[in-house]
Amino acid sequence: APEFKGPSLKPTFSIKDRTAQFMPSEFAITRDGYHVRLADHRVESLKTRISTLIQRMYSWRGLETGNPVMHTQRPGQTTLVACKGDLLFGTLTVGVDSGQGLLADTLYRPEIDAARDKGARVCEVTGLAMEPSHSSPEVLATIFHLAFIITPLVNNMTDLFVEVHPRHTGFYRRMMGYRVAAPERICPRVGAPAVLMRLPLEHAEEQIQRLGGNLTSPERSLYRLFFSPAEQDQLVLKLRGTQFGV
Repeated sequence: APEFKGPSLKPTFSIKDRTAQFMPSEFAITRDGYHVRLADHRVESLKTRISTLIQRMYSWRGLETGNPVMHTQRPGQTTLVACKGDLLFGTLTVGVDSGQGLLADTLYRPEIDAARDKGARVCEVTGLAMEPSHSSPEVLATIFHLAFIITPLVNNMTDLFVEVHPRHTGFYRRMMGYRVAAPERICPRVGAPAVLMRLPLEHAEEQIQRLGGNLTSPERSLYRLFFSPAEQDQLVLKLRGTQFGV
């Protein structure tokens, strides 16, 4: 996970419908010279770019990338991509609970079922890959904020899970308020240790309302690089009119 680098200039916010040929979408948002959009998985060239980025970034960290599950779109999934022009440099996939469950069920079904049994509507983020030369805390905040909007505010989810390498648990805990939900196990998708972490989305929304867009805050929190509550309201309206999981 990228390190947090402290204050920066407030990003420019706008919503635009772009027409980049290899990634048509009803939704795109521009922020400081890059844009984030929903990936249309009917476009083969885009699917290839996403898979190539994930393979390159995961291999660079010594992780396995040959498992076909990593590159197959499942029901309930929405993939976000970050681009500069036609250069795709970042991606993250949001998965809401469906008939096939979550990818994290492979390792952590008992723990996630326990949450389901208590009434939690569960979801996950997977497939985070960022080209280091183009990544920044602002990009990470943008893509995570959109993931948070898609899960509780559009799909009415309550709890977000993520499987992370043990060395990244501190970042997720400090910067976004995740908590360890299950012990370390070996993830068969990447052949490396993983820890299950859980974020109550009510907590995320509280932090967005308190810190979103507040770059003068001294807190070491990724939420202050999120959009402001007013900007979030605009994004919710835009995303609710967009087709997901294509």
